[in-house]
Amino acid sequence: MRDEIKPSGNSDDPLIHPSSLIPHPFPVAAVLLAAGRSRRMGAFKPLLPFGAQTVIETCVNNLLAAGVRELVVVVGHRAAEVRARLSHLPVRFASNAEIGSEMGVSIARGVEELRAREATGDPAVAGAVLIALADHPAVAAGEIEEVIAAHRRTGARLVVPEWRGRGGHPVLVGDSLRASLLNLDEAGGLRALFEKHAGEVLRLPVASPFVARDMDTWEDYRALHEEVFGVPPPVTQT
Repeated sequence: MRDEIKPSGNSDDPLIHPSSLIPHPFPVAAVLLAAGRSRRMGAFKPLLPFGAQTVIETCVNNLLAAGVRELVVVVGHRAAEVRARLSHLPVRFASNAEIGSEMGVSIARGVEELRAREATGDPAVAGAVLIALADHPAVAAGEIEEVIAAHRRTGARLVVPEWRGRGGHPVLVGDSLRASLLNLDEAGGLRALFEKHAGEVLRLPVASPFVARDMDTWEDYRALHEEVFGVPPPVTQT
């Protein structure tokens, strides 16, 4: 499964889509995974510069601009720094204390936070959930909106965007399957869930290659930054 972004010049000015302020009969929340150590990168991916913002800020702003009304960021490694960087944005946090754990653990922590909010009667967290990765900053709001719209239009329980047949992120899990995210197979993770319900997966072709573009190494990061902004990142690998 994990295989024209124009960030705001002012990191204190989140790109919040007006639709995120209007109640929708099929609300969509999001869990953004940012707990890992970024070992392969050799630098902490969420806090790397991406245009005028950081990678994590760009991911958050793209989700908000797509109309996500409730966003939980799962933190772990360097959690305090991530919380501080996002302190000006309307997000909630969940903590994954099991540093180095599989992705499914972080997903469960994020969904647990959504369930806690749902218990308070907040309607914004009662529907489908997007699972997004903090190393996909070039996935613009438009592609995220397409995933949400496809779910609302078709009622598909699972939606995965794809570019030229390759699946990417963010994926959407319908409310009837949200509980499954609390106990994902340790080895298979999200992929196992989608394979189990293969007949219910809507594979959604999108125009952007960035939904399927991993940013695992420094060269991945440098190439992505140059492709999006036309210049290399303003930092060098240490």
